[in-house]
Amino acid sequence: MTAGGGGGEPGARYDAVVIGAGFSGMYMLHRLRGLGMSARVYEAGDGVGGTWYWNRYPGARCDVESVQYSYSFDEDLEQEWEWSERYPSQPEILRYAEHVADRFDLRRDIRFGTRVTRAAYDGSTRRWRVETDRGDRVECGFLIAAVGCLSAARVPGFPGADSFRGASYHTGRWPHEGVDLTGRRVAVIGTGSSGIQAIPVIAGQAAHVTVFQRTPNFSLPAWNRPLDPEEARWVKANYAALRQDMRTSPVGLLVAFNDRSVLEAGEEERAREFEARWAEGGFAFLGAYGDMSIDPEANEVAAEFVRGKIREIVRDPEVAERLSPRDHPIGSKRICVDTGYYSTYNRPNVTLVDVRRDPIKEITPTGVRTAGGHHSVDVIVYATGYDAMTGPLLAVDITGEGGRSLRDKWRAGPRAYLGLMTAGFPNLFTITGPGSPSVLSNMLVSIEQHVDWIADCLARLRAGGIATIDADPAAEDAWVAHVNEVASYTLYPRADSWYMGANIPGKPRVFMPYAGGVGAYRQKCDQVAADGYEGFVLSA
Repeated sequence: MTAGGGGGEPGARYDAVVIGAGFSGMYMLHRLRGLGMSARVYEAGDGVGGTWYWNRYPGARCDVESVQYSYSFDEDLEQEWEWSERYPSQPEILRYAEHVADRFDLRRDIRFGTRVTRAAYDGSTRRWRVETDRGDRVECGFLIAAVGCLSAARVPGFPGADSFRGASYHTGRWPHEGVDLTGRRVAVIGTGSSGIQAIPVIAGQAAHVTVFQRTPNFSLPAWNRPLDPEEARWVKANYAALRQDMRTSPVGLLVAFNDRSVLEAGEEERAREFEARWAEGGFAFLGAYGDMSIDPEANEVAAEFVRGKIREIVRDPEVAERLSPRDHPIGSKRICVDTGYYSTYNRPNVTLVDVRRDPIKEITPTGVRTAGGHHSVDVIVYATGYDAMTGPLLAVDITGEGGRSLRDKWRAGPRAYLGLMTAGFPNLFTITGPGSPSVLSNMLVSIEQHVDWIADCLARLRAGGIATIDADPAAEDAWVAHVNEVASYTLYPRADSWYMGANIPGKPRVFMPYAGGVGAYRQKCDQVAADGYEGFVLSA
């Protein structure tokens, strides 16, 4: 049984099967090996890296600083890897993932180019039966979903899309060999994170770029730069303390949070604080004042500062206004971090189309037709996002006890206890699933926390002779209610965001991640384990 080899595995049995070989799946495999458990990882792509394997669009870059977006579980790994930039690019992150796979010899237990299509729990044997599109039919005691939160690419069904005679690409499925856009007329549909990163780079190559924007998003400057070797040495020397601070922080980042109210600060003080945070770049701005995420009036002060920056940068007042968000609080959607995004609209070869005022009617053989006219293009780039958090998991036909499907259980929105398990699906763990901090945090911090919790749980189950673990329905209901209650204290639900599933037609509007903070969530999970896995049902 060679990793990525041809033909299926008939009747193989494993202690655990992991779906996905991104950062969560790789670390989960490493921990399972350390427990002496047999494991197989199935990965749809032809290599490791997860989202960083698939997302190769121009300008793809992490919005978390490189020294913080990395594993902490191995000190030698921390010390030996050298990051080149403040914010790592996709190629560098993928090289890091490949280095980890090589260093820990992970590939031999990963079956690449293989998509899990079905997983069914057998109550009589208390094992999962897993099937793949390559003909694998295997059994396992534990099924661990490491499918990622942003891996199910969403392409809107525009009328006529199949008739377009040019090339079409989705940012989340960009050709690995790259795309030469030199001298081409390019349409970019969407201005979320991937669009905001891609548009400046595409504009530097293409003859003309027409950006079709439905919703303007707030974006903060990255001020990316080469990583100073002295800074990198200091970080490595202090990694232990820095990592601990990240694990107990609200979002898993080394951001200084100011507890003061913006409404209590004078105008001069506000201006100094906001300017300093803007100059620092990245997520630092969101920590400027403590009430920005909970008080609409306080949030509007911060939002207007950023809109003022947009007006300073974009020379055409009408274009600046179209780029200025006014329909959601700043920070209520995943904030974007960019390099030269707003200034790109000063280029003579960039046109902005507001599709709320001038909606897309159809894709034609030669371009995009809106209510106001036709835009002739050679290439269409769909920067239209993902079916986030639940989409990747629900793409697999998963059935639990009594043959109930996960799709059916989650029809009205995801329900899970701690984001780790969902009642009625014994021995199925979800890494950074709905109901955990997940996408509201530094994903590497949350991934390690979940993987370590699951690995420790498996070790304790084995030591205690426990065969199955499942979420208690009452505990699950209480946790879902708590997640919703915490979200209601914030401004997150006021935005039509992918946090709410609002970007997918027909998807239930439920706030999916846990907004109570990385540190508080970790304490809760640790306490649950210390109390004999309170809220879980264990069976020998």
